[in-house]
Amino acid sequence: METNLPAAQRAVEMITGGWRAQCLYTAVKLGIPDLVASGRNTDAALAEATGAEEEGIHRLMRLLVAVEVFTGDGTTGYENTPVSTVLTDTSDSLRNMCLLYGEEFYTAWAHAAESISTLTAGFEIAFGEPLYQYLGHREDVSERFQLAMKADNLFFDHVPDVIKLSGSTFVDVGAGPGQLTAAILAAVPDARAKVMDREHVIPVARANLASSVGLDRVELTAGDMTEAVPAGGDVYFLCRVLAGWSDDAVVGVFENCRAAMAGPSSRLVVLERLVADEKPTMLPSLWDLHLLMTNGGRHRTLERYTTLLARAGLQVEEVAELPSETTAIIAAAR
Repeated sequence: METNLPAAQRAVEMITGGWRAQCLYTAVKLGIPDLVASGRNTDAALAEATGAEEEGIHRLMRLLVAVEVFTGDGTTGYENTPVSTVLTDTSDSLRNMCLLYGEEFYTAWAHAAESISTLTAGFEIAFGEPLYQYLGHREDVSERFQLAMKADNLFFDHVPDVIKLSGSTFVDVGAGPGQLTAAILAAVPDARAKVMDREHVIPVARANLASSVGLDRVELTAGDMTEAVPAGGDVYFLCRVLAGWSDDAVVGVFENCRAAMAGPSSRLVVLERLVADEKPTMLPSLWDLHLLMTNGGRHRTLERYTTLLARAGLQVEEVAELPSETTAIIAAAR
């Protein structure tokens, strides 16, 4: 049988995708995007600045030029492209995401076959303990994790477009570094926020909010959303925090939010990527498997969330689409 050359080429591109990811990670680990931006942009200059062998730098950069991460050459000098620019060491870059995914999460994905076969988190197989337990005693990785989450915020600025927040007090449950809260407070000057997450995360959120929008409209609380959430909120946000929990635990969180709501006009807003079994799209499906690799979690369908909300005495009022294939599910008490 004659080989289907386009299919074979597509297969090879997928087979070698991990190589490209690790080359990008290596460049970021060595700080090459920042070095290029500073003018140390030849093979010799990059080798001297990083302590790497010049030949290794040349071969790495040749590949990254081929995939359009950089332009130029090692003699006259490389230049950053928009891709490498978003990987420089700035507050809103994807640098920490690249480092986390190239180290701990790449290690977790090495156990994909066992993870998919047993529904055991690849991270737990690799490191001998669950992700969040690991983060609790690895401050360096926990900070990188929170900064990586902060970077994946392409839809945050659009959240005030789908739910009325003017004059309200909203509760950001499982807020991480507080980037959603910061985006809302910057866009809605008369809103106030209650921020809740685990005890070791609150200092990261406090520092991030203090440097961005200030703390005068923010109340920070350490706690466990499966036990209770801050009371008196007009809007409760659950932003990308439910994927690692069982259905029963998610219903419990929904019940906690419903019990804490300020009144009948309060709303619960779930911000998540949703999977679809019919006509699936790449990003939610890929992230669904990534959740299995990292914390044993999953993305859910809209139908599943509707059922879980109903179990907690909540009904879906509206569903709104946001950038980065994210969906806002807005629910009210029945």
